[in-house]
Amino acid sequence: MTARPLSEQLEEAFVQARDMDASLADRLQSFADSVRKLGPVFQTSVDGLVARLREHEVGENAPKPGEPMPNFVLPNQNASLISLEGLLEKGPVAVTFHRGHWCPYCRINTKVLAEAQDQIAAAGGQIVAIMPDRQHYAVELEEQSGSSFPILTDFDNGYALSLNLAFWVGEEMRELMTRAGWDVAPSQGSDAWLLPVPATFVVGTDGRVNARFVDPDYRKRMAVEDLLAALDSAG
Repeated sequence: MTARPLSEQLEEAFVQARDMDASLADRLQSFADSVRKLGPVFQTSVDGLVARLREHEVGENAPKPGEPMPNFVLPNQNASLISLEGLLEKGPVAVTFHRGHWCPYCRINTKVLAEAQDQIAAAGGQIVAIMPDRQHYAVELEEQSGSSFPILTDFDNGYALSLNLAFWVGEEMRELMTRAGWDVAPSQGSDAWLLPVPATFVVGTDGRVNARFVDPDYRKRMAVEDLLAALDSAG
């Protein structure tokens, strides 16, 4: 019997993890465990990449609690320009960075955030997602996740670079990601292979960061409970 392609097996594992009745952390861990079983060489390379990023403190210099969050003006999935200043006029904002619509961890994260939309609104907060993918991929992510919050395109990772969040994946990861079916170039419309560190910044109406989650290990994200608590205290 011919073995199924790795990309097909990974997609199946993603759907199972995404649709679990579990916390965000448990869903992410479930998919990470599947990747380690299906592609141990791939996961070993990911571990090496994470170690390299931590060694060079990638993301460490991004805005910290108490510091101002630089404004952005970026197009959303409907081609309308959205600014952080405009969003803050309505209340505190959770600014979330994602690697792209192709990333299973980001799709799981976005799905969970969509499920928490009512709780976020009840806490007086808003959420906005930022990724380097082109507009029609933002539309695709919106439809797949069932989200109603803005999904913005950060062309060439310009905003992420200004926050010290973007990095080059390296040739080894580029080859492995492409083999797994996660080709970044068509999504971004660029062959630079720059990705943002997935991160969340909860910004108060004063424009300052109330809380943040920045981890070079893209398999980990800010817990929804922590995000809600930060939005509540930032109100």
